[in-house]
Amino acid sequence: MRTVRTELAYDGSRFHGWQRQDGFPSVQAAIEAALLALTGEHAGVIGAGRTDAGVHALRQVAHF
Repeated sequence: MRTVRTELAYDGSRFHGWQRQDGFPSVQAAIEAALLALTGEHAGVIGAGRTDAGVHALRQVAHF
């Protein structure tokens, strides 16, 4: 197993913040779903910081 570091940029308008929340779209859940679709494996994404609902990001660091 290895750890991958990534820098993310996103428009947070449609998200309810970074952290996964039941019943609400989040940046973390969207990235995890994309990784699952891409690799066929579940990967937990850990962000270096969290954002509130509607917040945009430029160069946010995360790893999975």
